[in-house]
Amino acid sequence: MQRSAPRLTRILACAAVPVMLVAAGCSSDSGSDGADGAPKQSPTAAASPSPTPTPTVEPAVYGELPEPCKAVAEVTIKDLVPEVKRKGGTPGQTSDTASRGSCSWNGLDDKGVKGSQYRWLDVSLLRYESDPSLGSGEQRATESFAKEVAKVKATQGAKDVKSAPAKGLGDEAVAIGYGLKKSDEDFTYAAIVTRTENVVVTISYNGAGFAGSDTPDREDLAKQATRAASDAVKAVAAANK
Repeated sequence: MQRSAPRLTRILACAAVPVMLVAAGCSSDSGSDGADGAPKQSPTAAASPSPTPTPTVEPAVYGELPEPCKAVAEVTIKDLVPEVKRKGGTPGQTSDTASRGSCSWNGLDDKGVKGSQYRWLDVSLLRYESDPSLGSGEQRATESFAKEVAKVKATQGAKDVKSAPAKGLGDEAVAIGYGLKKSDEDFTYAAIVTRTENVVVTISYNGAGFAGSDTPDREDLAKQATRAASDAVKAVAAANK
């Protein structure tokens, strides 16, 4: 009996070895690679975010503006503004000549006791670049066109405001006419707002009769303003050839 006790101890110890090995094998499997040998990935690592695509817009058609004081032909200036003070015009102030510009002319045709006729002409040019965050140049110019039309119609003191589409000018155009009293004189105004691609052109033409001379006819002024607008639209195209 004394000999059998140590022998029984050894048998129990040997029998316990396979159990420990099996347990160890199960424990190590929890951190091993997958069945195909590839490392296991967490759901967060597998679902990587895709980059946000950069928005694109069509490039602007016109990249340049003509010199404002040369946007209306000399012969047009001569006919629209008799006895013009400065044939070369008076340029408006701007810090960004690539995007905006303006020029004006005025003159008084004094006929003494027969009366006098005053005329004033202004051309304004606005160019819009394409911008992914703001839209294409054409889209931005379309929005600006609508704002310019609304601004002319809302001229302070304007009376009997009338507007109608102007045909044959750029991509869209509106003619606006109204009366305005200044310095106790009755002035007649004709404005043309037109958009050609990504450029907005605004022509403002007005006049008054002094010393008993007749007030200018609205329709006549509108025809002359349309002529000046046509010159400016052509000048925009010519500046970008």
